[in-house]
Amino acid sequence: MSVLIFLDHSDGHIKKASFEALSYGAAVAKQLGIAAEGLLLGTVNDDLAALGKYGISKVHQVSNESLNYLDAQVYAKAIEDIVVELSATIIVFSHNQTGKAVAPRVAAGLKAGLVAGAISLPDTSTGFVVKKTVFSGKAYANVNISSAIKVISINPNSYKIVTGEGIAAVSQLNITVATPSIKITGVNKVSGEVPLTEADVVVSGGRGLKGPENWGIVEDLAHVLHAATACSRPVADSNWRPHHEHVGQTGVQIAPNLYIAIGISGAIQHLAGVNRSKTIVVINKDPEAPFFKAADYGIVGDAFEIIPKLTEEIKILNNA
Repeated sequence: MSVLIFLDHSDGHIKKASFEALSYGAAVAKQLGIAAEGLLLGTVNDDLAALGKYGISKVHQVSNESLNYLDAQVYAKAIEDIVVELSATIIVFSHNQTGKAVAPRVAAGLKAGLVAGAISLPDTSTGFVVKKTVFSGKAYANVNISSAIKVISINPNSYKIVTGEGIAAVSQLNITVATPSIKITGVNKVSGEVPLTEADVVVSGGRGLKGPENWGIVEDLAHVLHAATACSRPVADSNWRPHHEHVGQTGVQIAPNLYIAIGISGAIQHLAGVNRSKTIVVINKDPEAPFFKAADYGIVGDAFEIIPKLTEEIKILNNA
């Protein structure tokens, strides 16, 4: 019996979301008195033994370069075989793009119960009950998993990264890997200072900025905050900004520590993609903008006056 934590990676490095999954999985294992172990499909440049500081005792790796790019069906079949081989009883994923594609397939293949988008440790006092968000974050559900094998995907930024001391043993697994049905012919990388899905701070703009020629104030603020930039759907649909920056129910769903919304009214579809943010700051000249009801802090005023002043003040603080 063990908790097996899937390690998602990109460009030769393990993703930040995986560190959250490691901390969560290690806490679940400690709660149940069983081992916590990591699983890496593919190759990375990181020191896998150093992952022991997140509370795991071992990292299992399948060093097959064909696994460096995601093929959900190939990943799922490999994980199913490994779970059976290792007799793992709980599998933890991050609820990101990879986890959303792979975890349900693994659960179906293993006839395991699945909680997608968990936000807290399981309650084992009356079973194995996991809390998750439902209805685009507007409500919560407590789901009891009764199957022998359990699959959980943890919402990014919903469980803190915990580090300590420890070295993980690294073992190589020799399993048969199916031939990927997807052939990678080219990779176009998104440019930017911080990947949107892993950013701690996000600065986002809406139609209140009036046009793409005014986006410089958003980028300047994001630069001094070491933040990612984002936008509302109408902005992306108008081609003011690239579609990969669109956050919302039909775009990228994020959960940064700080989300700054500039000139965004706050339609319910937009809120569904950002309402897991730890702190929301809204800047809008319309005091009746719906977004103010969801904001932790609000500034009523002209963004073209407020944002440059705010940027300059942050520059002063950074240089202090």
